[in-house]
Amino acid sequence: MNSTSECEKNCKVEEEECRRAEDTAQSGQCSAGSTNGLDIDKKLLIDPKQLFIGSKIGEGAHGKVYEGKYRGQIVAIKVLSNGKTADERATLEARFIREVNMMSRVKHDNLVKFIGACKEPLMVIATELLPGMSLKSYLNSIKPKQLDLHTAISFALDIAHAMECLHANGIIHRDLKPDNLLLTANRKNVKLVDFGLAREETVTEMMTAETGTYRWMAPELYSTVTLRRGEKKHYTNKVDVYSFGIVLWELLTNKMPFEGMSNLQAAYAAAFKQIRPALPDGTPQELVFIVQSCWVEEPSMRPSFSQIIRMLNSFLQSIAPQQDSKPAENSSLATNRSSTVISTIVSRVNGKLSFLRQLLTAKKLGHT
Repeated sequence: MNSTSECEKNCKVEEEECRRAEDTAQSGQCSAGSTNGLDIDKKLLIDPKQLFIGSKIGEGAHGKVYEGKYRGQIVAIKVLSNGKTADERATLEARFIREVNMMSRVKHDNLVKFIGACKEPLMVIATELLPGMSLKSYLNSIKPKQLDLHTAISFALDIAHAMECLHANGIIHRDLKPDNLLLTANRKNVKLVDFGLAREETVTEMMTAETGTYRWMAPELYSTVTLRRGEKKHYTNKVDVYSFGIVLWELLTNKMPFEGMSNLQAAYAAAFKQIRPALPDGTPQELVFIVQSCWVEEPSMRPSFSQIIRMLNSFLQSIAPQQDSKPAENSSLATNRSSTVISTIVSRVNGKLSFLRQLLTAKKLGHT
């Protein structure tokens, strides 16, 4: 777990930042409830006596994740750090409350389902457990191969839909990367996890911690050009669009962004030299445009996720396989229909030719 100073630095949050959003995206599968952000609705709390914690399946900077059961349902149980001092405990509890309220108020097919939370004796968040692996693990498992283009774009659309829902509800993820994306059991869909941690770091914290997320992080989150030590950063939900551009590049290439660089070297290259990962030759121009528009330096020039979804859908339709491999029993019917259409066209053409001949004959007779 983090030391006291690290927790104090990393857990600074502001409700205003959490609710900032530029988009008013609409999604038929996206719904939200309302919370005041100050405490947890009692309806969201579950009885810890009915929660059974099993083996550890993951660990992060602020807690550990276990496989477990709640009322017979297999769930993922995230146990957060309690802190070592009263002040640290208060800070972490505020962060926990904010995460629970964020996770509980949004529902979408591409967001991991929130089950409930406990405040005592431990701060716990229970969500659905996806039997599939993370997108990062899956990509690593198929290397050096790449995803086929249709699958890559389908995954990208799942991610974009999840982000559209978050942004429509005023939530900025800030840490979109393959580690936080889980595949379903059939490996056909992707769900976003761990989207409740809204945070703000000072310049020193951002530039000295080897967090491993710099490769996907928007430059404006850690750039020191216009900031003094300890000054708050002002950014919009377009930081998530930048991260999505990097993830989309990864889906297309199955390579590590800024490969060969350390985390800090990657951050410096992106923020101060405007370097971006190279797209391979032969990448469709439509995808080149989408990726490059997502990671453009000026945040306001980046598209919204609603726009990204439209562009990806348009591209996906353009590469959809032709529906010419229908069952054999339908082939004769299709042939008969084609013959009928052709016969009709020929008949109409012959009719028009006959009419023209009659018209010409009439004109000739009129001149005689």
